[in-house]
Amino acid sequence: MANHSATKKDVRQSAKRNERNRYYGKTTRNAIRDIKAINEQQAASEKLPVVASMIDKLAKRGTIHKNKAANLKSKLAKRVNALAAKA
Repeated sequence: MANHSATKKDVRQSAKRNERNRYYGKTTRNAIRDIKAINEQQAASEKLPVVASMIDKLAKRGTIHKNKAANLKSKLAKRVNALAAKA
């Protein structure tokens, strides 16, 4: 590790950002898993905007790529719409 104070500060900031990004990423993955487990269209459609917002925030922060965010939201929307067709 370098001895410059600016480099030490950069390491601290990077560790803090990494921990924050891991937390938000894991929280979003858990929310996606929960919405996939829902079998009722009404409950899933209520939760979809919340999860989509979480995914958008990850993309905005740069934690995930914007195309990955779009793909995730698309897959979730298809799944929720399939529940509507099934019912």
